[in-house]
Amino acid sequence: MAKLEFDVESFYAALDSQRQSQRLTWKQVAAKSEVSASTLTRMAQGKRPDVDSLAALLRWSGLKAESFVKGDLEPQTTSDPLTQITAYLRADRNLTPQGAAALEAIIKAGYETLRKDRTD
Repeated sequence: MAKLEFDVESFYAALDSQRQSQRLTWKQVAAKSEVSASTLTRMAQGKRPDVDSLAALLRWSGLKAESFVKGDLEPQTTSDPLTQITAYLRADRNLTPQGAAALEAIIKAGYETLRKDRTD
């Protein structure tokens, strides 16, 4: 299995391009993205951001994390429909966490009741 790793250098370069296109200082990027300036400094030194900072920077920049992953990106398996539905429900900003969990439970119950037995 090939090792996957996040390309911090390329991600930082893309962030820098975004920063320059918006004519911002790194301090302004920190404020707008809600990431500490020290995180951006560490990234400039090639260190990886923590997952919350990464998420905030991806949101601010509009970049996609998978664009900066090196290695074999072929998925080991395909996620099943329930996994995908759960991800969509949990990401829906119109739902509370409790609402997403309730819909998830309803959908899972219906799916289990109606799905075909694969041994047929």
